[in-house]
Amino acid sequence: MATGTIPTTPLSPAVFAILLSLAEREKHGYLIMKDARSPQGGGIQMGPGTLYGSIDRMMRDGLVEESGASDDERRRYYRLTGLGQTALATELSRLEAAVSSARSLGLIPHGGRS
Repeated sequence: MATGTIPTTPLSPAVFAILLSLAEREKHGYLIMKDARSPQGGGIQMGPGTLYGSIDRMMRDGLVEESGASDDERRRYYRLTGLGQTALATELSRLEAAVSSARSLGLIPHGGRS
């Protein structure tokens, strides 16, 4: 993907979890990994290699950037860019349409969880 263009969907689980985590506020890597492990964050285990490899690609693609904030010289904080917010919104719309379709087919009960 060229820098400055919205990524094609679907996003990888790691990229989606990172974008979802950073939608709340800027965070450092450990907090992003912790969010990703939670059911609300995607429920995925992500080690440091996956996290920082994904963040490096996402920075290159213009989805996230370092915020410059620091509470410890070893921690780097990251935040979404406008393009990252657009990519997350696009993916959420895609997922919402898929869930709506599954509900209309009776695969998921209306108004609740399966």
